[in-house]
Amino acid sequence: MHAIRFDKTGGSDVLKLETVELPAPAQGEVRLRHTAIGVNFIDTYHRSGLYPVPLPSGLGREAAGVVDAVGEGVTAFKVGDRVATASGPLGMYAQASNIAAKELVKLPAGISDEVAAAAMLKGLTAWYLLHETYKVRRGETILVHSAAGGVGLILCQWGKALGANVIGTVGSQAKAQLARDAGAAHVLLLADGWEKKVREITGGEGLPVVYDSVGKDTFEASLNCLRPRGLMVSFGNSSGAVPPFSPGILSAKGSLYLTRPTLFHYIATRPELERGAAELFAVMQSGAVKVEVRQRFPLADAKAAHDALESRRTTGATVLLP
Repeated sequence: MHAIRFDKTGGSDVLKLETVELPAPAQGEVRLRHTAIGVNFIDTYHRSGLYPVPLPSGLGREAAGVVDAVGEGVTAFKVGDRVATASGPLGMYAQASNIAAKELVKLPAGISDEVAAAAMLKGLTAWYLLHETYKVRRGETILVHSAAGGVGLILCQWGKALGANVIGTVGSQAKAQLARDAGAAHVLLLADGWEKKVREITGGEGLPVVYDSVGKDTFEASLNCLRPRGLMVSFGNSSGAVPPFSPGILSAKGSLYLTRPTLFHYIATRPELERGAAELFAVMQSGAVKVEVRQRFPLADAKAAHDALESRRTTGATVLLP
Protein backbone atom coordinates (compact mmCIF):
# COMPACT_ATOMS: atom_id res chain seq x y z
CA MET A 1 0.00 0.00 0.00
CA HIS A 2 0.99 3.67 -0.23
CA ALA A 3 1.70 5.69 2.89
CA ILE A 4 3.19 9.06 3.78
CA ARG A 5 6.42 8.69 5.76
CA PHE A 6 9.20 10.95 7.01
CA ASP A 7 12.68 10.08 8.27
CA LYS A 8 13.69 13.52 9.54
CA THR A 9 11.82 16.45 11.02
CA GLY A 10 11.40 19.76 9.25
CA GLY A 11 9.19 21.50 6.73
CA SER A 12 6.53 19.87 4.61
CA ASP A 13 9.14 18.74 2.10
CA VAL A 14 10.21 15.94 4.46
CA LEU A 15 6.96 14.10 3.68
CA LYS A 16 7.39 11.28 1.17
CA LEU A 17 4.92 8.89 -0.45
CA GLU A 18 6.28 5.36 -0.02
CA THR A 19 5.18 1.80 -0.72
CA VAL A 20 4.99 -0.24 2.48
CA GLU A 21 3.86 -3.73 3.49
CA LEU A 22 0.89 -4.10 5.83
CA PRO A 23 0.77 -7.42 7.70
CA ALA A 24 -2.39 -9.21 8.76
CA PRO A 25 -4.03 -7.68 11.83
CA ALA A 26 -2.72 -9.02 15.14
CA GLN A 27 -4.82 -10.19 18.05
CA GLY A 28 -7.26 -7.48 19.08
CA GLU A 29 -6.71 -5.49 15.88
CA VAL A 30 -8.66 -4.83 12.71
CA ARG A 31 -7.38 -3.82 9.30
CA LEU A 32 -9.00 -0.57 8.31
CA ARG A 33 -9.22 0.35 4.64
CA HIS A 34 -9.15 4.14 4.70
CA THR A 35 -11.67 6.12 2.67
CA ALA A 36 -10.81 9.52 4.18
CA ILE A 37 -8.04 10.80 6.44
CA GLY A 38 -8.22 13.79 8.76
CA VAL A 39 -5.55 16.50 8.59
CA ASN A 40 -4.89 18.34 11.85
CA PHE A 41 -2.46 20.90 13.20
CA ILE A 42 -0.98 18.32 15.55
CA ASP A 43 0.27 16.51 12.44
CA THR A 44 2.47 19.49 11.63
CA TYR A 45 3.84 19.43 15.19
CA HIS A 46 4.88 15.79 14.77
CA ARG A 47 6.41 16.51 11.36
CA SER A 48 8.31 19.59 12.51
CA GLY A 49 9.65 18.01 15.67
CA LEU A 50 7.74 20.29 18.06
CA TYR A 51 6.18 17.08 19.40
CA PRO A 52 9.03 14.54 18.97
CA VAL A 53 8.26 11.05 17.65
CA PRO A 54 10.61 8.12 16.93
CA LEU A 55 11.94 8.27 13.36
CA PRO A 56 11.33 7.12 10.70
CA SER A 57 7.61 7.52 11.19
CA GLY A 58 4.21 7.66 9.62
CA LEU A 59 1.88 10.58 10.25
CA GLY A 60 -1.70 11.24 11.31
CA ARG A 61 -4.02 9.65 13.87
CA GLU A 62 -7.47 10.25 12.37
CA ALA A 63 -9.21 8.27 9.64
CA ALA A 64 -12.50 6.75 8.58
CA GLY A 65 -13.13 3.73 6.44
CA VAL A 66 -14.29 0.15 6.26
CA VAL A 67 -13.16 -2.86 8.29
CA ASP A 68 -11.28 -5.09 5.84
CA ALA A 69 -10.16 -7.90 8.17
CA VAL A 70 -10.33 -8.71 11.89
CA GLY A 71 -7.71 -10.25 14.13
CA GLU A 72 -8.17 -12.96 16.71
CA GLY A 73 -10.41 -12.03 19.60
CA VAL A 74 -12.19 -9.13 17.91
CA THR A 75 -15.95 -9.43 18.41
CA ALA A 76 -17.16 -5.82 18.43
CA PHE A 77 -16.51 -5.30 14.70
CA LYS A 78 -16.94 -7.32 11.53
CA VAL A 79 -15.75 -7.01 7.95
CA GLY A 80 -17.74 -4.28 6.19
CA ASP A 81 -18.41 -2.12 9.26
CA ARG A 82 -18.00 1.63 8.75
CA VAL A 83 -15.75 2.95 11.50
CA ALA A 84 -13.54 5.88 12.44
CA THR A 85 -10.76 6.74 14.86
CA ALA A 86 -9.15 9.84 16.31
CA SER A 87 -6.50 7.98 18.29
CA GLY A 88 -5.05 5.43 15.91
CA PRO A 89 -1.34 4.67 15.81
CA LEU A 90 0.73 7.36 14.12
CA GLY A 91 0.44 6.50 10.43
CA MET A 92 -3.12 7.18 9.31
CA TYR A 93 -1.78 9.05 6.25
CA ALA A 94 -2.01 5.77 4.33
CA GLN A 95 -4.36 3.64 2.28
CA ALA A 96 -4.93 1.23 5.17
CA SER A 97 -3.80 0.52 8.72
CA ASN A 98 -3.92 -2.07 11.46
CA ILE A 99 -5.49 -0.58 14.56
CA ALA A 100 -6.60 -1.85 17.94
CA ALA A 101 -10.34 -2.42 17.91
CA LYS A 102 -10.66 -0.49 21.18
CA GLU A 103 -9.61 2.70 19.35
CA LEU A 104 -12.49 2.52 16.84
CA VAL A 105 -16.11 3.64 16.93
CA LYS A 106 -18.88 2.64 14.54
CA LEU A 107 -20.28 5.38 12.35
CA PRO A 108 -24.02 6.04 12.44
CA ALA A 109 -26.04 6.40 9.27
CA GLY A 110 -26.13 9.94 7.97
CA ILE A 111 -22.51 10.76 8.81
CA SER A 112 -20.33 10.30 5.75
CA ASP A 113 -16.80 8.91 5.83
CA GLU A 114 -15.33 12.29 4.84
CA VAL A 115 -17.23 14.11 7.56
CA ALA A 116 -16.28 11.44 10.11
CA ALA A 117 -12.60 11.69 9.18
CA ALA A 118 -12.83 15.46 9.55
CA ALA A 119 -14.93 15.41 12.72
CA MET A 120 -13.49 12.78 15.02
CA LEU A 121 -10.40 14.53 16.35
CA LYS A 122 -11.73 18.07 16.02
CA GLY A 123 -15.19 17.17 17.30
CA LEU A 124 -13.93 15.15 20.25
CA THR A 125 -11.56 18.01 21.04
CA ALA A 126 -14.51 20.42 21.11
CA TRP A 127 -16.43 17.92 23.25
CA TYR A 128 -13.81 17.67 25.97
CA LEU A 129 -13.09 21.42 25.92
CA LEU A 130 -16.74 22.38 26.40
CA HIS A 131 -17.86 19.51 28.64
CA GLU A 132 -14.82 18.22 30.52
CA THR A 133 -11.98 20.76 30.75
CA TYR A 134 -14.52 23.45 31.54
CA LYS A 135 -18.25 22.79 31.69
CA VAL A 136 -19.78 25.69 29.77
CA ARG A 137 -23.06 26.91 31.22
CA ARG A 138 -25.96 28.69 29.59
CA GLY A 139 -25.56 32.46 29.64
CA GLU A 140 -21.77 32.46 30.00
CA THR A 141 -19.53 34.37 27.61
CA ILE A 142 -16.57 32.41 26.24
CA LEU A 143 -13.70 33.29 23.90
CA VAL A 144 -12.70 31.02 21.02
CA HIS A 145 -9.52 31.83 19.10
CA SER A 146 -9.19 30.68 15.46
CA ALA A 147 -12.96 30.63 15.33
CA ALA A 148 -12.99 29.85 11.59
CA GLY A 149 -10.66 26.87 11.93
CA GLY A 150 -11.65 23.23 12.14
CA VAL A 151 -12.01 23.07 15.92
CA GLY A 152 -13.08 26.70 16.19
CA LEU A 153 -16.14 26.31 13.97
CA ILE A 154 -17.30 23.34 16.03
CA LEU A 155 -16.69 25.21 19.29
CA CYS A 156 -18.76 28.15 18.04
CA GLN A 157 -21.67 25.96 17.00
CA TRP A 158 -21.62 23.72 20.05
CA GLY A 159 -21.06 26.64 22.41
CA LYS A 160 -24.10 28.39 20.98
CA ALA A 161 -26.14 25.19 21.31
CA LEU A 162 -25.19 25.09 25.00
CA GLY A 163 -26.53 28.63 25.39
CA ALA A 164 -23.18 30.40 25.63
CA ASN A 165 -22.41 33.84 24.22
CA VAL A 166 -19.45 33.08 21.94
CA ILE A 167 -16.75 35.63 21.09
CA GLY A 168 -14.58 34.43 18.22
CA THR A 169 -11.30 35.80 16.90
CA VAL A 170 -10.16 35.39 13.29
CA GLY A 171 -7.34 36.56 11.07
CA SER A 172 -9.33 38.13 8.23
CA GLN A 173 -12.70 39.56 7.27
CA ALA A 174 -13.33 36.57 5.00
CA LYS A 175 -13.01 34.25 7.96
CA ALA A 176 -15.16 36.52 10.13
CA GLN A 177 -18.32 35.63 8.23
CA LEU A 178 -17.65 31.92 8.67
CA ALA A 179 -17.42 32.40 12.43
CA ARG A 180 -20.64 34.41 12.48
CA ASP A 181 -22.43 31.76 10.45
CA ALA A 182 -21.22 29.18 12.98
CA GLY A 183 -22.87 31.05 15.84
CA ALA A 184 -20.29 33.47 17.19
CA ALA A 185 -22.20 36.46 18.58
CA HIS A 186 -19.11 38.67 18.34
CA VAL A 187 -16.25 38.23 15.85
CA LEU A 188 -13.03 40.17 16.35
CA LEU A 189 -9.97 40.51 14.12
CA LEU A 190 -6.70 39.53 15.78
CA ALA A 191 -5.00 42.58 14.24
CA ASP A 192 -7.60 45.03 15.52
CA GLY A 193 -7.35 45.45 19.30
CA TRP A 194 -9.35 42.38 20.18
CA GLU A 195 -8.25 42.29 23.84
CA LYS A 196 -9.77 45.70 24.59
CA LYS A 197 -12.97 44.77 22.74
CA VAL A 198 -13.39 41.60 24.81
CA ARG A 199 -13.24 43.72 27.94
CA GLU A 200 -15.86 46.06 26.49
CA ILE A 201 -18.17 43.18 25.56
CA THR A 202 -17.97 41.77 29.10
CA GLY A 203 -18.43 45.19 30.72
CA GLY A 204 -14.94 44.95 32.18
CA GLU A 205 -15.78 41.77 34.08
CA GLY A 206 -13.70 39.39 31.99
CA LEU A 207 -14.33 35.83 30.88
CA PRO A 208 -14.67 32.57 32.79
CA VAL A 209 -12.72 30.68 30.11
CA VAL A 210 -10.59 31.27 27.01
CA TYR A 211 -9.98 28.54 24.43
CA ASP A 212 -6.64 29.37 22.79
CA SER A 213 -5.18 27.26 19.98
CA VAL A 214 -2.93 30.06 18.67
CA GLY A 215 -0.27 29.97 21.38
CA LYS A 216 2.59 32.47 21.47
CA ASP A 217 0.88 35.41 19.73
CA THR A 218 -2.27 35.46 21.88
CA PHE A 219 -1.27 33.90 25.19
CA GLU A 220 -0.65 36.95 27.39
CA ALA A 221 -3.55 38.95 25.97
CA SER A 222 -5.81 35.96 26.53
CA LEU A 223 -4.82 35.90 30.20
CA ASN A 224 -5.74 39.59 30.37
CA CYS A 225 -9.26 38.78 29.17
CA LEU A 226 -10.04 36.45 32.07
CA ARG A 227 -11.95 37.36 35.18
CA PRO A 228 -10.45 36.50 38.58
CA ARG A 229 -10.05 32.72 38.90
CA GLY A 230 -10.79 32.31 35.20
CA LEU A 231 -9.43 29.39 33.22
CA MET A 232 -6.95 29.68 30.37
CA VAL A 233 -7.18 26.62 28.10
CA SER A 234 -4.09 26.58 25.88
CA PHE A 235 -4.65 23.67 23.50
CA GLY A 236 -2.60 24.58 20.42
CA ASN A 237 0.42 26.43 19.06
CA SER A 238 -0.42 27.60 15.54
CA SER A 239 1.73 30.74 16.03
CA GLY A 240 4.45 28.92 17.95
CA ALA A 241 4.93 27.55 21.44
CA VAL A 242 4.23 29.77 24.43
CA PRO A 243 7.60 30.88 25.91
CA PRO A 244 8.45 30.09 29.54
CA PHE A 245 6.91 32.41 32.13
CA SER A 246 6.74 32.79 35.89
CA PRO A 247 3.69 31.22 37.60
CA GLY A 248 3.46 34.48 39.52
CA ILE A 249 1.86 36.01 36.43
CA LEU A 250 -1.25 33.91 37.08
CA SER A 251 -1.47 35.29 40.61
CA ALA A 252 -0.95 38.88 39.51
CA LYS A 253 -3.69 38.67 36.90
CA GLY A 254 -6.35 37.33 39.27
CA SER A 255 -5.41 33.90 40.65
CA LEU A 256 -5.96 32.43 37.21
CA TYR A 257 -5.95 28.77 36.27
CA LEU A 258 -4.01 27.41 33.30
CA THR A 259 -4.28 24.03 31.61
CA ARG A 260 -2.57 22.56 28.56
CA PRO A 261 -4.84 19.62 27.69
CA THR A 262 -4.71 17.03 24.95
CA LEU A 263 -7.52 14.86 23.64
CA PHE A 264 -5.87 11.52 24.33
CA HIS A 265 -6.05 12.00 28.10
CA TYR A 266 -9.82 12.50 27.81
CA ILE A 267 -10.51 9.37 25.74
CA ALA A 268 -7.95 7.11 27.45
CA THR A 269 -10.55 4.48 28.36
CA ARG A 270 -13.14 2.76 26.19
CA PRO A 271 -16.10 4.24 28.16
CA GLU A 272 -14.69 7.76 27.77
CA LEU A 273 -14.23 7.31 24.00
CA GLU A 274 -17.72 5.87 23.58
CA ARG A 275 -19.31 8.64 25.64
CA GLY A 276 -17.49 11.40 23.78
CA ALA A 277 -18.28 9.91 20.37
CA ALA A 278 -21.94 9.37 21.27
CA GLU A 279 -22.35 12.99 22.39
CA LEU A 280 -20.53 14.24 19.31
CA PHE A 281 -22.60 12.15 16.88
CA ALA A 282 -25.81 13.17 18.67
CA VAL A 283 -25.14 16.90 18.37
CA MET A 284 -24.16 16.43 14.71
CA GLN A 285 -27.28 14.40 13.91
CA SER A 286 -29.43 17.03 15.62
CA GLY A 287 -28.12 19.61 13.16
CA ALA A 288 -26.76 21.87 15.91
CA VAL A 289 -23.20 21.15 14.77
CA LYS A 290 -22.28 20.82 11.11
CA VAL A 291 -18.78 19.80 10.07
CA GLU A 292 -17.88 20.97 6.59
CA VAL A 293 -14.99 19.52 4.62
CA ARG A 294 -13.67 22.58 2.82
CA GLN A 295 -10.34 21.24 1.50
CA ARG A 296 -9.61 17.87 -0.11
CA PHE A 297 -6.17 16.67 -1.22
CA PRO A 298 -5.02 13.35 -2.68
CA LEU A 299 -2.90 11.35 -0.24
CA ALA A 300 0.15 11.96 -2.43
CA ASP A 301 -0.32 15.73 -1.94
CA ALA A 302 0.04 15.70 1.85
CA LYS A 303 2.79 18.31 1.52
CA ALA A 304 0.34 20.73 -0.15
CA ALA A 305 -2.21 20.07 2.58
CA HIS A 306 0.33 20.97 5.27
CA ASP A 307 1.41 24.08 3.39
CA ALA A 308 -2.20 25.27 3.17
CA LEU A 309 -2.80 24.54 6.85
CA GLU A 310 0.31 26.27 8.14
CA SER A 311 -0.19 29.35 5.96
CA ARG A 312 -3.70 29.69 7.44
CA ARG A 313 -5.28 29.44 3.99
CA THR A 314 -7.71 26.77 5.17
CA THR A 315 -11.07 27.08 6.86
CA GLY A 316 -13.11 24.32 8.41
CA ALA A 317 -11.85 20.79 7.87
CA THR A 318 -9.25 19.30 5.54
CA VAL A 319 -9.04 15.65 4.47
CA LEU A 320 -6.72 13.46 2.42
CA LEU A 321 -8.28 10.99 0.02
CA PRO A 322 -6.37 7.71 -0.53
